[in-house]
Amino acid sequence: MDMQPILSNFALILFVLMVVTGVIWCLDVFVLARARRRKADAALAEYDARTAKLTAEGIKVDSGNGRAAIEQAHLRQPTWIEYSGSFFPVIALVFVLRSFLWEPFKIPSSSMVPTLLVGDFILVNKYAYGIRLPIINKKVIEVGDPQRGDVMVFKYPKDMGQDYIKRVIGVPGDTITYENKRLTVNGKPVQYTPMDDYLDDQHPVYHKQFTEHLTSLSHRILNTDGKRTLDLGAVENFPNREACDYSYDKFTCIVPPGNYFMMGDNRDNSADSRYWGFVPDKNIVGKAIVVWMNFGDPKRIGGIQ
Repeated sequence: MDMQPILSNFALILFVLMVVTGVIWCLDVFVLARARRRKADAALAEYDARTAKLTAEGIKVDSGNGRAAIEQAHLRQPTWIEYSGSFFPVIALVFVLRSFLWEPFKIPSSSMVPTLLVGDFILVNKYAYGIRLPIINKKVIEVGDPQRGDVMVFKYPKDMGQDYIKRVIGVPGDTITYENKRLTVNGKPVQYTPMDDYLDDQHPVYHKQFTEHLTSLSHRILNTDGKRTLDLGAVENFPNREACDYSYDKFTCIVPPGNYFMMGDNRDNSADSRYWGFVPDKNIVGKAIVVWMNFGDPKRIGGIQ
C-alpha cells in the first residue's frame, strides 16, 4: 500500500454511525419525546387531581417540588437515546468535513521521498478537483482539474480499496517521455538542477538529488545509482496500454482523455503510471496540501510542493 487513511474504511464507519445516531435522534424528536410528553402530562394531571383532593380534605401538600420531580422523571431520555443525540451532530460534522473538505492520511512508504517521508500525517483537500459524493466517490460539482506538479491522492486503479499518492506528471492530451531518468513533456525537456546527495533515513543509502522544474513551482526528486530507468519486466497490462511505447531505458505515453499520468518523486523506488497505467478522473480523492504532523520529526510540519 502506498498510502493509508488515518483509519481504514473510516468514511464508511462514520457514515454508518451518522445514519444510526441520526435515525435515533429523529425517532426521539418526532416520536419518543412526544410520547414521553403525553405520559408526563397524564402523570401530572393525576398528581394535580390527587393534590386537589388532599387540599379539599384539609391536608396541606407542597406540590411544587413533587410536580417538578414527576415531570422530570417522565421526560428524562433513556441513556442510549441521550448519547445518540449528543454524538449525532459531532459525527455528522466530522463526516461532512472529511467527505467534502479535508481528509487526513498517513504516509507509510518512501515512494514520495524527499517531498513526503514515512510517518508524515498529511491533509488532503477534497474539493480542489470537484465535489464528490462520499463512499461512491462520484463527482457532482465541477471545481477544478489536477495540474502538472500537483501532489494528488487517488484510488489505485488495480485495487479501489487502496489510496495512492503521487505527483501529477501528465494531464489529458500530454505526451510524456521518460528517458535516461529525465522527463520530456510535449516535446519540451524538463530542466533539472543538481543538489547535494540525499541520505535516506529509512535505509543507509545515498541518492542523487535534483530539483525538477516541471512547472513554475519546482520540487525535488531522487535517483538511485545502479538502477535502470525502467524495469520492463514490471510493466503490467492496463487500460489504454496502446497509448504507451516502451523500449529499453525509455518510454513514451500519450495521456488519454479523462486520465492522468502519475509518478513518485523517489523515481527509482516508486510503482506508478510507468508500470500500472493511467489514473482515471473517477479515482481522484483530492490534492495533498500540508504535512500537519510527524511524530518523529515535528519540523516536518508545513506545506507540500
